[in-house]
Amino acid sequence: MSIKFRLILMNFLQFFVWGSWLISIGGYLGGTLHFTGAQIGAVFSTLGIASLFMPALMGIVADKWLNAERVLGICHIIGAGMLIWASTITDPSMFFWVMLLNSMFYMPTIALNNTVSYIVLEQKGFDIVKDFPPIRVWGTIGFIAAMWIVDLFGWTSNANQLLFSAGAALVLGLYSFAMPPCPPVKSQKEKSFLTSLGLDAFVLFKQRKMFIFFLFAMFLGAALQITNAFGGSFLESFKSTHPDSFGVKHPNVLLSISQISETLFILTIPFFLNKFGIKKVMLISILAWVFRFGLFAIGDPGSGLSLLVLSMIIYGMAFDFFNISGSLFVEKESPASIRASAQGLFMFMTNGIGAMCGGYGAGLVVDHFTLNGITDWQSTWFAFAGYALVLAIIFPIVFRYRHDPEGIHSYRH
Repeated sequence: MSIKFRLILMNFLQFFVWGSWLISIGGYLGGTLHFTGAQIGAVFSTLGIASLFMPALMGIVADKWLNAERVLGICHIIGAGMLIWASTITDPSMFFWVMLLNSMFYMPTIALNNTVSYIVLEQKGFDIVKDFPPIRVWGTIGFIAAMWIVDLFGWTSNANQLLFSAGAALVLGLYSFAMPPCPPVKSQKEKSFLTSLGLDAFVLFKQRKMFIFFLFAMFLGAALQITNAFGGSFLESFKSTHPDSFGVKHPNVLLSISQISETLFILTIPFFLNKFGIKKVMLISILAWVFRFGLFAIGDPGSGLSLLVLSMIIYGMAFDFFNISGSLFVEKESPASIRASAQGLFMFMTNGIGAMCGGYGAGLVVDHFTLNGITDWQSTWFAFAGYALVLAIIFPIVFRYRHDPEGIHSYRH
């Protein structure tokens, strides 16, 4: 078995574990366990809470004491146990705490998976920049495959999705120990916890453009969690009016179009960045969120199915033009001495604070438009679209940045 194939399998399983429940858990919690919007949002906020500190903590463990592949394996095995435990719980408060424990051990594995891939490729003499992306794309394929399997086996509305994810996590945990050794690198310079978090990059906040950029990164990070948390619950609500529609029968397959779109829009980023610059690309992303939510508001799994499909396609632009382009912008604008920390700060603001606030805040909005257990989803999605529209109006006014076409080579590395 070639080392590339082994890494492809590792990346495939890494996101297969997540795709097994992330998109469908909201429908299970709301439709089957009857959690409130705030309780569902709280579960999704665990991803943000864990991202505030656990990736840095496990990164330090892998940097100083344990092989990275072993830390990866241990985290996945513990996470599998948490998912099995979660599958037996119906109490909202207890479910939150168990899923927080799961997030604390899953979220670090995203970075650890990359670390193991980088080290192994380097050990074997491969070009990381050239050879890793074709391997990493199998992670997205794994995410989509898991969504489809959970959907086609009818597990979107029950706890089997959590058990299925746990099984995949256990397999990956054991498989990780079979990867080539990735020992800690002895460094002359100690890497502090603040550096690992990216917090020493807070010096960038002294620059007005970077302060505004990171602030909007947090606001858009909040938007990322909204349809993850409530897309499944939204489609679940049509069971009484459109019971035989494709979107109700196969919600995960419909929602997976978003991830498929994401893989395609990545390919367009160099063109858009080079042609228009980060300010216009970020504005396009924010406007895409307006349409993402707006189309959910006016679409349905019946005659409005095409509007939902269009919303899924637009998601790729909304996500990539912010997440990937934003990371490239941070790389270009940060001093070489703190580039890694700056990327950590970008993730801290989006996947940490943004996701935490977005998950819980979105739940409060859903509850506001819910009466007697019935949610006015049209008003809910229009409220989210209004949130994105306000960002779209303010962003170009306050973010002052002049695109330099001569510097386009910076976005190609």
